[in-house]
This record gives sequence, structure tokens and C-alpha cells, in this order.
Amino acid sequence: MNRALYTLLFHLALPLIVIRLFWRARRAPAYRTRIGERFAVGLPAFQPGGIWVHAVSVGESIAAAPMIRALKERYPQLPITVTCMTPTGSERIKALFGDTVQHCYLPYDLPWAASRFLECLRPKLAVVMETELWPNHIHQCARRGIPVTLANARLSERSARGYARFARLTAPMLAELSLIAVQTEAEAVRFRQLGARETSVQVTGSIKFDLSIDPALPERADQLRTQWGAVLRPIWIGASTHAGEDEILLAAHRLLLAEHPDALLILVPRHPERFGSVYELCLKQGFATVRRSLAEPPQAATQVVLGDTMGELLFLFALADVAFVGGSLVPTGGHNLLEPAALGKPVLTGPHLFNFLDIAAQLRDAGALAEVGSAPELASTVEAFWVDPARAAQVRSAGLTVLKNNQGALGRLLQGIGALLG
Repeated sequence: MNRALYTLLFHLALPLIVIRLFWRARRAPAYRTRIGERFAVGLPAFQPGGIWVHAVSVGESIAAAPMIRALKERYPQLPITVTCMTPTGSERIKALFGDTVQHCYLPYDLPWAASRFLECLRPKLAVVMETELWPNHIHQCARRGIPVTLANARLSERSARGYARFARLTAPMLAELSLIAVQTEAEAVRFRQLGARETSVQVTGSIKFDLSIDPALPERADQLRTQWGAVLRPIWIGASTHAGEDEILLAAHRLLLAEHPDALLILVPRHPERFGSVYELCLKQGFATVRRSLAEPPQAATQVVLGDTMGELLFLFALADVAFVGGSLVPTGGHNLLEPAALGKPVLTGPHLFNFLDIAAQLRDAGALAEVGSAPELASTVEAFWVDPARAAQVRSAGLTVLKNNQGALGRLLQGIGALLG
């Protein structure tokens, strides 16, 4: 399939795309707003001539944050525009940067929408986070001489096989990228095999290792635990959970309560449209549950705190003694393991980690990551960290060492971006 056929199929699929948009709006009403932006209609009045950064959703927005801050500091004269595709990503961008960056949804990958967007924005440089590759947007940039960087790029064997099936579409698209800043040498090889230019591929490492924690964050968490009267309570967090995982975590928590009646689980679904259903699940299974969004402090009898707020995940990690990262007990591919590690928390995960193979391997090899596959295994591993502070301290130190040894990717990425900006 070439780009012309891809574009035709995209146009034919537009009715289904719009139906899906409104279907998602039933559970997440924010999908009903700013629909025009998705077709490059009613875009904000942009200040042109700057840097455009695309981060598809929440995870990419968080990963891009240190880079965006560094770009703002290095190029204060250039306006920065950040686009995304989801309401949660939009809210996260607003929470992180307020009105210090320009923001809208990225229009769909149609030639006329991409062209209208770029004519309005007229950026000097485009930076796309991780693997969000859109052939028409990239081609429209190439036509205008706008260099495109794929930052913090990752490409699993599974994804590479998928791209290879559409080589006539993939190879020309990758060849139009000016810089592909990949996380590992293995991914560099995959990008080159798919058609990326040899000179455009650079191994810079993962900028997720360049995570910096505000020293005030753990202090605020300690203060809140004191307000909750939970300084001595054993607390664990199940973060970024997907459908099918909440039941496993609640089953593990029931096992923990049998041995530790004062145990508290902070349960944080990945997507806000699931907040209500997960709350109902907790109640249905008989857990005394409070919602973080209502600022309800947990009482002595409270067993679960539902983390149904946006932009608080790091803070909720800081509240806990042990962290489980979701998207890994179901074949989603996992989520960022480095945030709890940077906060000094023992990190647990399920077996499905194909989105973070290198990071997971480094943490595992250092003894900083525990993998579990069932509720009993999860419960016993969490309890082991609670009852053995020396082991928890060892794992904490190992995780922080992995982070320290891998930092520097952001500087290498910024060097490559600086070369493209001239």
C-alpha cells in the first residue's frame, strides 16, 4: 500500500472515525469538544515560526515535558506548540505548561487537513514523540522543507513486522524524517531496515531516564499521609490499570487484608472514562472505597482509595510504599516503570512489557523490578517488601542507580535538534 491508497482508505473510513469519536464521547464527554481542530477547522491563532511537538496522549506528554522545558529555555524566542490526540493528553499539557505553550489537537492525517494545519502554524521544526508516525503530516512537512524529528523513538520487533507489511508506505515516510533519535541500537537497526536513511538514525537513549523529581513532592506526600493518619499503614498503589487488571489487583488486596487488616490500596485506572466503572467494581466487591476526586480522606476502615484525578500520578506514587504498574497483566505492553523507581519505590509489573523491553530488562537485571502473573503472586510480593525494609531499601537503591547510569539522552536529543535548527 502506498500513500495515495492509504489516503483514499482514510477518507473512506472518515464516517466510521466520526462515529467512533462520538461513541467515545458517551463515556468521555470531552471528546465532543473542539472537534473542528481534528479537521484543521477553528484552530487557535498561532504565533508561527516556532517548534511543533506532537505527543499523542498522556504518557507521551509526560515523557516530552523535560524536552519541552529545555527547548523553552534554549530557544526563548521560538514559540512552542504542543499537539495531542486525546482529551486526557490535552488536560495534561494544560496542567504542565498552561499558556506558556500553544496547544490544539492534531488534525487527522489527511493531506488537506495537514496542509491547512501547517500553513497556519508554519513551524521551523517538528518533533514527534516515540512512534506516532503519520505519513501525510510527515510528507506535508517534507514538501515545505520543515525538518521532522522522531524523538525517543522506539520500535519493537512486533511493530517492525507490522510496518514491514506496508513497505511501500513506510519506507518513503521514514526516508523523509530528518532525525530518528532511537532508544537502543536494536531499534536503530529496525528503522534502517524499514527504509530510514542511515545518517538520520542516531542512538540517543531514552529521555524517560532523565526524569527529575521535585524534592517538595515526597514532602507533600508525607504530609498528606500524616493528615490521613496513615503514616504506619501499609500502602501500595496499582497505577495505570486497564480493563481486566482491576479485578486481579482487588483480589490481591483481599489477600493482603487477611494478613494486614489496615492495608490501603490506591487504585488508579489509566483512562478517566473507566473511573466510574472501577469505583462501582470496588463497591460491588465489598471494599470500603473513597474517591480522590472528592477529596475524601480515607478513614481507618477505608480499604481502597480510587485515584480518579488527572495529573496526580507522581504524587500518588509518592504516597505509596510499593508500586505496581499496570498495562502489564493484560497484553497492552506496560507503562512507564521509571516514575516509581525515581521516587524510590519497589516496582512490580506483569509479564506483558513489550513497549518497555529495554527499560524493563535493565531494571530486572539490577534487581529493581519484580514481575508477577497472578493475584496470589502479586500479594505475596507486595507483602515481602512491607515486612522486609532492608530488601525494599536494596531495590530502591538499585532502581535509582539504573536511572543515574542511563541519564544523558535528553542532552543528546537536544544536540540533534539544535543541529536541525541551524
